[in-house]
Amino acid sequence: MASRVVVYVAENCTLCEEAIRVMGEARAELEFELDVVDIDGDDLLERRYRALLPVVEIDGREAFVFEVDPDALREWLAGG
Repeated sequence: MASRVVVYVAENCTLCEEAIRVMGEARAELEFELDVVDIDGDDLLERRYRALLPVVEIDGREAFVFEVDPDALREWLAGG
C-alpha cells in the first residue's frame, strides 16, 4: 500500500516550494499519495503549522519541518 504524504504550505514560502520540488523528484522514483494543503486562511492550521512550515506528515506522523532531506524522505517512504 502506498504511503500518504501531506505537505502543509503557505503562499510566498520558499522552503515550501523547495519541499514540493523534493516531493516531485521522489514521486518519479517512489509511489505515494501526495496532498498539498495550503494553510492560508485556516485559523486552526495557521496556529498549528505557521511557525514550522513546511510540515510534512507521512502516514499521519510528522516527518519533517522546515526542510525535507531527499535521502531521509526516500528512507521514510521505503519503510525504513
